[in-house]
Amino acid sequence: MLIADDPSIGLATLVHDGFCARWIPEIVDMQMEQDPVHRHKDVLTHTIAVTASTPPELRLRLAALMHDIGKPATHRVGPGGATFRHHEAVGARITKRRLTGLQFDERFVGDVARLVELSGRFKGFGDGWTDSAVRRYARDAGELLGDLNQLVRYDCTTRHVKKVVALRALVDELEQRIRDLAAADAGDRRRPPLSGEEVMVILDIAPGRAVGAAIAMLLAVDEDGAERLDRDQAVERLRKWWADEQAAGQAGQVGRAGQAGQTNGVAGSAR
Repeated sequence: MLIADDPSIGLATLVHDGFCARWIPEIVDMQMEQDPVHRHKDVLTHTIAVTASTPPELRLRLAALMHDIGKPATHRVGPGGATFRHHEAVGARITKRRLTGLQFDERFVGDVARLVELSGRFKGFGDGWTDSAVRRYARDAGELLGDLNQLVRYDCTTRHVKKVVALRALVDELEQRIRDLAAADAGDRRRPPLSGEEVMVILDIAPGRAVGAAIAMLLAVDEDGAERLDRDQAVERLRKWWADEQAAGQAGQVGRAGQAGQTNGVAGSAR
């Protein structure tokens, strides 16, 4: 039913025939007005519309169905109107519990719950995100990034066409920034955070194999990290690596000297 071209009628049936009341009662609870004064559309109507708008893929459709499921539990009305603070985190916990009860696969449940948890992360992008914020958004989504962007793209059911167009343009902009930053980061990671000349100055060494080894070490550390090393971090890592290398070298010299002494002793005895 969820991956039908239009799941709207099927979803409404599940609400009214008692299925949701038994297995996912929070969906029934979403039949509430967000604002008792201005009488905005209820959360369930919005949810069914969002679910029907998304591509017919089970993980994405379930995330759309559950993305506001934490709203009834977090609904508060104050002077400024209705609020639903932290409803994504609450919704993620409800999603795990209910989908596990329906015997979905554990990893699948975790993916859907993660999409619900991240579904509100896009808010604020239009106010201006730094490159670090964009990277963090993409990194936190991981392999779910495509589904998350689809969920955000369709989480707008207003009849104001201009608002819908503006929201989807923002998602397009975010996706382009993610691509641009990924390309730039890939290029940066092919360059070490310190040049060979800087390595020689910092370690006070002459050109040689040690410089190449230091550059290789810095590149390896940079590639393993979630964020690129800045200069101060690179200098600190370089000095620690060099101290370890020198300590290992001295230990090797001591070992070789001991072996030489033992050899000389054996030779002397033989003589």
